Amino acid sequence: MSRTDISAVTVAAAVVVVTFLIWKGLNLAWFRPKKHEAYLKRQGLSGTPFTFLVGDAIREASMVKQAKTRPINLNEDFTPRVMPMILQTVKDHGETCYMWMGPTAGVIVTKPEHIKDVLNKVNDFPKPPVHPVVELYSTGVALYSGEKWSKHRKIINPSFHQEKLKIMIPAFYESCLEMISQWERLVSEEVSSAEIDVWPYLENVTTDVISRTAFGISYEEGKRIFELQEEQGWRLAKALEMAFIPGMRFLPTKNNIRMKQIDREVRSRLGEIIKKRQRDMEAGQAPTNDLLGILLESNSGDHGMSTKDVVEECRLFHFAGQETTAELIVWTMIMLSHHQKWQDQARQEILQVIGRTNKPTFDALSRLKIMSMILNEVLRLYPPGILLGRTTEKETKLDEEVTLPGGAQIVIPTLMVHRDPEIWGEDVHEFKPERFADGISKATKNQVAFLPFGWGPRFCPGQNFALMEAKTALVLILRRFLFELSPSYTHAPHTVLTLHPQFGAPLIFHTLPDH
Repeated sequence: MSRTDISAVTVAAAVVVVTFLIWKGLNLAWFRPKKHEAYLKRQGLSGTPFTFLVGDAIREASMVKQAKTRPINLNEDFTPRVMPMILQTVKDHGETCYMWMGPTAGVIVTKPEHIKDVLNKVNDFPKPPVHPVVELYSTGVALYSGEKWSKHRKIINPSFHQEKLKIMIPAFYESCLEMISQWERLVSEEVSSAEIDVWPYLENVTTDVISRTAFGISYEEGKRIFELQEEQGWRLAKALEMAFIPGMRFLPTKNNIRMKQIDREVRSRLGEIIKKRQRDMEAGQAPTNDLLGILLESNSGDHGMSTKDVVEECRLFHFAGQETTAELIVWTMIMLSHHQKWQDQARQEILQVIGRTNKPTFDALSRLKIMSMILNEVLRLYPPGILLGRTTEKETKLDEEVTLPGGAQIVIPTLMVHRDPEIWGEDVHEFKPERFADGISKATKNQVAFLPFGWGPRFCPGQNFALMEAKTALVLILRRFLFELSPSYTHAPHTVLTLHPQFGAPLIFHTLPDH
């Protein structure tokens, strides 16, 4: 073959490759979304019109930015502040509708009967594929599907059995006691009352609890991992805003470079903790009944987890166990500061059931009915995760009338479901723990409408861990202090993966007469 012929073949091949890539890009950015849009319309669904490549991403970012400029009060629905796009889409297009997450159709599902089906049928509605950017933050059992999820869940579940929780209560107590002592010193310095922003303290105490109970490590070791993961969290949120642009994660942006640095350091630090535990276990000098011990015990068999899997589960639990519990406690303290009647009732119950100085036990904490009502109401109004996501891998029936195309995502707006007046009543935005006086089923009218820890086979296995830790902290706090909102408090819930108080939680603390 002559040089001219070779050149012609090379050019032809290059043209074919470029044509294929252009076609693939156009299919992703336009043809496939438009095909799904037509499909959903044929199913009788309405939604936002698709915009080339970006979908609703730019509009949503603009709406969130605008919403955050407006102050809100404590009794106001903050849904427009944290999910304005989803809220507006449902208002405009009905309770089952669609919007666009980049070039992917997001079908918004709000009916309890649909939510029940989606969360129950884990094979028909699996977790969405993990975006490569998310892998720099965490994967683990919460994000897996299929056989891997089933295997990891089976290994992890024993970590949260009731007997394990009973063993953990003293560690919860010791960690919280250190925080209380710090607050007492601050109040005593100001004679009888002091303003304290409780949010950073609660982040620290829940980091300490996770470090002790899950990994058997020191607070300082755990704190550095938490700080790195916290930074990775807001960097991930930033990266996901542009994740629909093909190849964006490969660009050497400052954010991308830093995310990879953090990923390497977290993996390295967790790897060292795991190696040390393995050495101690081999020498018979380490516990095997905490989360890390259970993971490593499974790691020794053919059907267990790889070391890489163990690292991922540690990252996930460090985030999930720390963040959700800190948020539950902080929103509870904010609500009890505003609703002094419930603060007084919770304190009286604690004194009756546990006493003024006794250490809380698992059984005593389980008998705190008023506290359980309060925590459930806080989780209803301020769920840590404001939405749940699932996907369809093939054409899948949502109900007898609606079929969804393969490759669509299901969006369950937990916050909107928790604040639906048709389910909860016209007082839906008010803090009323009494709605849970007869349990969750009665409060929801036996509907799948209370989702702070998910629902169905994939509910969060750490649910009781978080609730027991929160109860322990609140028992100690309420026995020592009376607290109220500071005039400097600004009510501004916002999401950094989970629901944070944007400007902290400054409260005024007063020592109780007997202390």
